[in-house]
Amino acid sequence: MRYTALLRGINVGGTHRVEMKRLKSLFESLGYGNVETYINSGNVIFDTGDKPAGIGRRVAKSIEAEFGFAVPVLILSQRDMRRIAGAVPRSWLNDKEQKTDVAYLFLEIDTEKTIDVLPVRREYIDIRYTRGALYWNVDRKNLARSNLSKIASHPLYRQMTIRNVNTCRYLAEWKW
Repeated sequence: MRYTALLRGINVGGTHRVEMKRLKSLFESLGYGNVETYINSGNVIFDTGDKPAGIGRRVAKSIEAEFGFAVPVLILSQRDMRRIAGAVPRSWLNDKEQKTDVAYLFLEIDTEKTIDVLPVRREYIDIRYTRGALYWNVDRKNLARSNLSKIASHPLYRQMTIRNVNTCRYLAEWKW
């Protein structure tokens, strides 16, 4: 089966540096097939017959051993990646006028109620839930008013990994 591993918090602000070539080799050494990485934010596409929960634990353990620090790893199937990307309205873009992101949720916070506790100002941001993710769109002129930047200081932030909508769509449309 085809999966995407989303690694949280690597190659951000000069910390937790992970070279994609080494990461690809690590996945191959674990016996995963057709391994591809996409951009430096920690997206790995691969094939395996293993169960998702076991993959996540195994990959996280191997990354810590190889790179010397813990990295939360979220494993999503090809079907889940496509379903999540498909939930985002096609008119929502990441361009000069609007900002659209997808926050993939770890199991502990995978509920629509997560929206209610985030410090965003709903009058400036359209934020929605689909199983496995939150996704939002904000007009860039309202970005500061939306309080979107405050998500990073919220306790639930550590249980999500965020990609812009372009990356979300690219991963969902990967040459599966």
